[in-house]
Amino acid sequence: MSHNAKAYLNLALAMVLVGSSVVAGKIMVDELPIFLASALRFVLALVILVPIIYLREGGLPRLSGRSWFMLAGQSLCGSFLFTVFLLWGLTRTGPASAGIITSTTPASMGIIAWLFFKDRPSTKTGMGILLSVIGVLVINLVQGGAVTGTNPVLGNLLVLGAVLFESLFLLVRKTVPEPLSPLAVSTIISFFGLLWFLPMGLYEAGHMHFAAITLTGWLVVFYYGAFVTVLAYIFWFAGITRVPASTAGVFTAIMPVSALILSALILGEPIGWPQLTGCACVLSGIVLISKR
Repeated sequence: MSHNAKAYLNLALAMVLVGSSVVAGKIMVDELPIFLASALRFVLALVILVPIIYLREGGLPRLSGRSWFMLAGQSLCGSFLFTVFLLWGLTRTGPASAGIITSTTPASMGIIAWLFFKDRPSTKTGMGILLSVIGVLVINLVQGGAVTGTNPVLGNLLVLGAVLFESLFLLVRKTVPEPLSPLAVSTIISFFGLLWFLPMGLYEAGHMHFAAITLTGWLVVFYYGAFVTVLAYIFWFAGITRVPASTAGVFTAIMPVSALILSALILGEPIGWPQLTGCACVLSGIVLISKR
């Protein structure tokens, strides 16, 4: 398997796992408050990552102050602000509207990569981005167009902010000059993620009746920490450094496809021809990019 093929596979697997967080997160926040659940997620991730990195790499690498600052900012954007803005937005707007907005992540990443990383997409990459955006829009538009929520305008703005933070999170890794293994950067991002969530998480823990959490709740927290955090981070960081930013952006279109399929399998939500059409557009865009 070529280096590009491995990078594409890593990016795809990462987005499949991130898409599964829609189902896992919905179950998790039904039993635990947002900040506490997120703090526990990163505690578990570090319990897994820290022993492995010391055994395999002898500990964390030496980094410049600027690189530590960039990684802290990356974690702030993706681990903290994306989660908070998205979940707060969903309390004020309907899921259909939020889904349409989050579908713009591939385009958002492509624009940021063009403006800040001078990664001007080729014609094929541009066509792949367009196909992916069309696909995810189709998937989300068929979920219903009714305007719902207590404050749809504010909610939609919060979700749009979440898209921006997620795009920055997925791209900032390319600004760190030191060679970092996927394991090392995943450990560092998880450490900062815990720091961002810890103050409010401790506050919520003081008002939480832990005996009320079911076995399902604890299993979902474990899944979120071990798979959505550890494995998804490792897969993404293994791929992002090997491909142009605009190409990596296309693979974020797998996220809503994964969420759609898993929602149907686990939550029993129906899938019709419009959803299948959207999935076909997304996959076509990815194939187009992969053959560039």
